[in-house]
Amino acid sequence: MAQKTQEKGVTGGAPVVKEPGRVRNVVLVGHSGAGKTTLVEALLAATGTISRAGSVTEGTTVCDHDPAAVRQQRSVSLSAASFMHGDVKINLLDTPGYADFLGEVRAGLRAGDAALFVVSAVDGVDEATAALWEECASVGMPRAVAITRLDHQRADVDAAVHACREAFGAGVLPLYLPMHGDDGESIVGLIGLISQRVFDYSDGHPAVVREPDPEHLPAIEEARNELVEGIIAESEDESLMERYLEGEQIEDSVLIEDLETAVARGSFHPVIPVGAVNQLGLDALLELITGGFPPPTAHALPPVTGLDGSPREPLTADENGPLAAQVVKTTIDPYVGRVSLIRVFSGTLRAETTAHIAGHGGEERGRADHDADERIAHLYSPLGANQREVPYAVAGDICAITKSTTAETGDTISAKDDPLLIAPWEMPEPLLPIAIEAKSRSDEDALAKNLSRLVAGDPTMRLERNPETRQQVLWCTGEAHADVILERLRTGGAEVETVPVRVALRETFGTTATAKGRHVKQSGGHGQYAICDIRVEPLPRGGGYEFASEVVGGAVPTNYIPSVDKGVRAQMEKGLVAGYPVVDVKVVVYDGKAHSVDSSDAAFQTAGSLALKEAAANGQMTLLEPVDEVSIRVPDGYVGAVMSDLSGRRGRVLGTEPDPGGGDKTVVRAEVPATELLRYAVELRAMTSGAGTFSRTFSRYEPMPAHMVEQVRKEHANA
Repeated sequence: MAQKTQEKGVTGGAPVVKEPGRVRNVVLVGHSGAGKTTLVEALLAATGTISRAGSVTEGTTVCDHDPAAVRQQRSVSLSAASFMHGDVKINLLDTPGYADFLGEVRAGLRAGDAALFVVSAVDGVDEATAALWEECASVGMPRAVAITRLDHQRADVDAAVHACREAFGAGVLPLYLPMHGDDGESIVGLIGLISQRVFDYSDGHPAVVREPDPEHLPAIEEARNELVEGIIAESEDESLMERYLEGEQIEDSVLIEDLETAVARGSFHPVIPVGAVNQLGLDALLELITGGFPPPTAHALPPVTGLDGSPREPLTADENGPLAAQVVKTTIDPYVGRVSLIRVFSGTLRAETTAHIAGHGGEERGRADHDADERIAHLYSPLGANQREVPYAVAGDICAITKSTTAETGDTISAKDDPLLIAPWEMPEPLLPIAIEAKSRSDEDALAKNLSRLVAGDPTMRLERNPETRQQVLWCTGEAHADVILERLRTGGAEVETVPVRVALRETFGTTATAKGRHVKQSGGHGQYAICDIRVEPLPRGGGYEFASEVVGGAVPTNYIPSVDKGVRAQMEKGLVAGYPVVDVKVVVYDGKAHSVDSSDAAFQTAGSLALKEAAANGQMTLLEPVDEVSIRVPDGYVGAVMSDLSGRRGRVLGTEPDPGGGDKTVVRAEVPATELLRYAVELRAMTSGAGTFSRTFSRYEPMPAHMVEQVRKEHANA
């Protein structure tokens, strides 16, 4: 990641500002293939930050430097690019558009102060993008829309704008109309609705500004009236609407000022068509970013506490305030090691200083709590794969540090004499399990080392080492996420292979059974003698394990009764028919025999184990499978398909209810065997066009159907 800037055609020095008010942090979100990375590259080229824009397919893009991104030909991780436009520093945060990488999007939203939704003029708005719009709206994040891919033969800007208004709701209005060329299809310019001027890019960039043609006037008048009314409706000047309705011409400067105020407030959302190839509309987009999107000083910051959880006063984006910054993304560069992208919320982070780095951890994802002082030698201004050294980063700015031995995604960086913790952001729960194994013993060390690095950088991944199934399981957010993780493991030198995931089952007795455990041996003058008779009774679900003695007359000496118990317990842990623990049984020893010389604790432990095995052969054994309670959130139109699919998974629907978050969505609650949920994260997404999400919690164990029990028995025998 920290490559020399000359290698990627980077021009000029690193952007540095001294005041938070001169920073704009913009996160780009949208569906995969909408053109987010291409737009970032175009803006970098248009501002002279890089010599030319690249492409993912060529492997030359500044932002998508990750080998996995080049192979998949789409963004797979958060990437930042900083540059100056006038006296304003713009930090663009390019996020992946595929649903598997929602965690990267959430990290970008934590670092950003405004969101630019990138919508393809070919494909329109998908359900996942509409869900992200709702998420941004819930926290009042300012939003605007860039319509891209104007040069595609199927591009339809009007249809895309209509789709945006349908999906995103009120306050979404275009600032410009597309102007078509002589062929009637290609878009060669924009028509400004406020200025009522044409920006003609027929001869390239910069545009020729001129009066509109007569045929443009009807469309301009209709769209401009709607735009002006939308701006005035959001104006803080209550007299403006009355003046407008009375026929007064409102000055362009007033409209622009009210527009920018409404955008910064998050109540108005302008739409701008942009063309990356001919730089069409990029200057207008830059004006919107610098003039309409708010600086970091305009909104509240995430809450902070002391390391012990004690409350602290809310912070502000003050460069002279207490230092509080957060690691929004950690990656492992093959050349320089750990590279951490930092959002500074308060104070000023300086190079050549010692700071305190602390993390909330997250044991459920394999991350431990940690805090330590660490010297930060260098700071960098990020430009995708390149890093440009800077002396400091003020409150509101974004920077990067390298070679940290402590910093993990989500960690807080603060002053060593006043350590703080910034509240973490919500991460999507990984629900797709992938079982992995090292291909050889020589790969095991490399696998362990690389897994620890991946866990440090990716909080959406959970690592589980299951002692019951003896499997190492990666919990991922989807197949594409799993593919990226496996690619990074292999790139790191760990050859791995995937194996079927085993669900941790339980074994139990379906009926009462009796058995005799006989362990009698004679060898070299020393004998082993132990005989015990046991009865095994099934207990209700959740009954656990009980042991009792009904021995009379000293047939089994009292001191050997606990030995039988130990042997039974040991065999229960190993399993009887498929290698899973035995639960919900009561074992009663009621008779047996002992020898005055050859009996021993070890002998009666062995006899107890053998007795339990014989009881399993004599009785009726069954397998118990875990049943999870699932909560599935889907658009109303998919409820029928989801409920039908649940029936096919042996699920039992508990009920439905409107989504508490509002909108046209329903929450379906059901109980489903865990064995039927192994790939549900992938299958639900396919079933609902990416709009469905679910959560799961363990409920209880239930008997597995007889035909499935037999299948598990055979698999265990073959193994």
